[in-house]
Amino acid sequence: MVMTSRRAHRGAEPAEKARHSDETTIEESGPEETETPPSGSTPERARRLPTTAREFYDWLPEMPHLKIEIINGRVIVSPRSNPRQSWMIGQLVRIFGPVADDHGWRVWPEVDVCIAWTREPVVPDFSMGPKDVPRWGDRELMSNGLILAAEVVSSNSTREDREDKPLLYARGGLPLLLVVDPEASPKTVTIYSNPTEDGYQTTTTVKLGEKLPIPAPVNLTLDTSAFLED
Repeated sequence: MVMTSRRAHRGAEPAEKARHSDETTIEESGPEETETPPSGSTPERARRLPTTAREFYDWLPEMPHLKIEIINGRVIVSPRSNPRQSWMIGQLVRIFGPVADDHGWRVWPEVDVCIAWTREPVVPDFSMGPKDVPRWGDRELMSNGLILAAEVVSSNSTREDREDKPLLYARGGLPLLLVVDPEASPKTVTIYSNPTEDGYQTTTTVKLGEKLPIPAPVNLTLDTSAFLED
């Protein structure tokens, strides 16, 4: 099991012990056992070391200032959104909030989501779904109970947001995935729909500033100029 930073996991080779640098790979076999259990853990959990990425994630204490996800077996730790991402997430809340109100849904910025079937936790930048969306424990919404999730691509998350997460969300039964990509050239916004085990069957991409139709059950024509920074 490998726990990596955003910068490290693309090119870092597995390390036998932790290295302290900007590109840090931490723990192949999990944390060392301690005499007292982590916060919120039971003595039984404290006696047994985690053996899977999911067990390691559950072993960790809550760290609200960090985004912790499991993507393709990697435990990836990164800071919460930068100012540009936060502003775009705010735009998503502003745009989709009225849609949620009309349908009796809710919106959640940066909430933990459990991918159905695999139980891999991810943190989309924005999620929308019914009030009674099923949950995995107290912290995570189930992906197949949501209506839409959105990711805002940053320079440190290009591979995950463009390649890894669309397949992960599709296999988790998420009906709609929106990806706002200010790092692309030209800048783009993409809507993914019709999820299957092989990925989303329908993909529509427009340049930032153009109109993008969001299919049912949202049924919204998204004016992507809302994400232009000028």
